[in-house]
Amino acid sequence: MKEGYAKTLEWLKTNPSLDELCARYPSEWAAVQQEISAIVERGVAEELKAYLERLSAQAAPGQSPSVNRQKNREAALSQFIRSRMAHESVKKLCLSTLAADTGVTKGKLRFNWLNGFIAQKLLFSRGLERKPVSLFWFRLLWPLVWQKKRLMPLVQPKGIYCFYSRELVEALAGMIASRSCLEIGAGGGTLTRFLKNHGVQLTATDNHGWKNAVEYPEWVIKLDAREALAAYVPEVVICSWPPAQNDFERYVFTTPSVQLYIVIGSRHQFAFGNWKDYRQQSAFEFEEDKKLGALLLPPELESAVYVFRRKNHHA
Repeated sequence: MKEGYAKTLEWLKTNPSLDELCARYPSEWAAVQQEISAIVERGVAEELKAYLERLSAQAAPGQSPSVNRQKNREAALSQFIRSRMAHESVKKLCLSTLAADTGVTKGKLRFNWLNGFIAQKLLFSRGLERKPVSLFWFRLLWPLVWQKKRLMPLVQPKGIYCFYSRELVEALAGMIASRSCLEIGAGGGTLTRFLKNHGVQLTATDNHGWKNAVEYPEWVIKLDAREALAAYVPEVVICSWPPAQNDFERYVFTTPSVQLYIVIGSRHQFAFGNWKDYRQQSAFEFEEDKKLGALLLPPELESAVYVFRRKNHHA
């Protein structure tokens, strides 16, 4: 590692992009690139999944007090960086494949007029500002959009990973009810804005680490998850599309006030969240709520909702 261990950990907490990781750690990237290229060449999807799971199984830096020798710490950190690179590059690979499937290989990817008009009216209030989507109108009009595969490659660079139906917002508001609620990793605060309009009392927080892609309103408070959980002592926490292998979700499980944790992500575990922490924690029972997941849009994205309920507590 070029820098001190503690300094590197702090930098990793800002969720640097794949390009930033590769620029800072070219030798780690070269190794990851070689491994992924070999797997892709063999064309076995399960092998790629197993590779990501194998990398994730390595201890994250700073988790184990036994890792105290400089050499061991640097090796663990190198492994963690490779794992982060691998997950981000596979996400990028999937997005590139999706874009290629649209048939656009040159120039700017865009909708034609009719497809763009329908998508705009269904999903956005203005520009790229999302609105709660009417399931009735979505089910009626979405089949008319034949350029569906262009949607996510167009909006993901702006930090948009899914769309929330009105029915999902209503269901989440009912689950949260009158309890104190905190959104972590809130990005531009879209979900918080929707839930507040349904009378939910909640605070949106984010470390503001995605300024190149996301416009942060003033009311999305600049705090990392650990600071936010300590400051607001919430009963309910919600997070939409936490980064894969992040190091902040574990603090949700160690915050005594939290009764319920709702995670919006994907049916594909490599694409989001820290699944090692999900499985290692013992204070909460969790499951995928398929009814809620069906209210995330578009369905082709295979989004999912996971609900963590504190054991021995009715949530």
